[in-house]
Amino acid sequence: MSNRRNLRKDPRDFTGGGIFGLPGTHGTTGDKAIDARIQDLVDDWACDSSNALVQELIVTALKMGRDCPPEGDLKLYNRALKEMRKSSRVFGPYVEERKLSIFGSARTKPEEPEFQAAISLARKMREAGFMSITGAGPGIMEAAQEGSGRNGSFGLNIKLPFEQGANPHIDGDKKLINFNYFFTRKLAFVKESDAIAALPGGFGTMDELFEVLTLIQTGKAQVVPIVLVDAEGGTYWKTWMQFVKDHLLRLGLISEEDFYLFKVTTDVDEAVSEITKFYSNFHSYRYVKQKLVMRLQKPISPEMLVQLNSEFIDLLEEGGFEACKAQPEEADEPHLADLPRLICVKKRGLAGRFRQMIDFINGFEA
Repeated sequence: MSNRRNLRKDPRDFTGGGIFGLPGTHGTTGDKAIDARIQDLVDDWACDSSNALVQELIVTALKMGRDCPPEGDLKLYNRALKEMRKSSRVFGPYVEERKLSIFGSARTKPEEPEFQAAISLARKMREAGFMSITGAGPGIMEAAQEGSGRNGSFGLNIKLPFEQGANPHIDGDKKLINFNYFFTRKLAFVKESDAIAALPGGFGTMDELFEVLTLIQTGKAQVVPIVLVDAEGGTYWKTWMQFVKDHLLRLGLISEEDFYLFKVTTDVDEAVSEITKFYSNFHSYRYVKQKLVMRLQKPISPEMLVQLNSEFIDLLEEGGFEACKAQPEEADEPHLADLPRLICVKKRGLAGRFRQMIDFINGFEA
């Protein structure tokens, strides 16, 4: 029998290969008879290549039950897993679409310039081939979904005791997901997006932005373009940037290179260009064992290799940058097999410096 629906055509991994690098185990309850029953159940359910991981999920759930945690803990774990499953099913059919997550205040009014900037940004990004992911509420979220249109947007609504129902541009749509927890919602924002845009907002916007910056800076999420967009003449992100420089950078709490991870602008067209140029040659990357494999749109020229090995050698743990073809471990991404590649043994971290390298590759004229 098979109840399996293969909604994902591509093993998308926002960590850049870190998930695929985790050791694969079947897990054990410690009882061979129970383990055999679980394996038979999973085999009968026909999870195909996922059998081992599904088996381990069941083992973990049984162990949690044996641990007798408080009922509230089990409800939280259960609900979180259901929300992650729902998110995966909703995004699955759109895996080949580039997506932009847009953060901003739920309190911004339609007559405010930031609202109009969000409409313009989402509309122009949709014209550039990007769908939008927003929080589904009012304010900046509603503006972004108005700009990208119902067919071009996803809504990740959060259930709150006050505020917010879904805005009319996404309400009732199959791409609307209701979350009980902020952490599962933020996971979906980061996991499914190819770029991030933040407009002025409150604590929630700051939380989402700093989460993304932290994940990218620490290597827990892929480097993607981040734009901090204000309305023309606005000072929200200019003031934020001054705080970051005066306190975080001055005290040595972040590095100069971290400023390459984002761009502050009051020009919507500049924000759009920042995102689209990021993918003008660069496509994606993942780790294969200890090596980073970068997939590109155009092949690397000998001249580019020479310059890369001269200007960005500080990124490498050992050896140099080399052109290569798809690695055997990338067979689970057959649609990327023909893309030219760069391979290297990159030092972990150094996300800002790595972003500089991506910009170099995108701007290089062979």
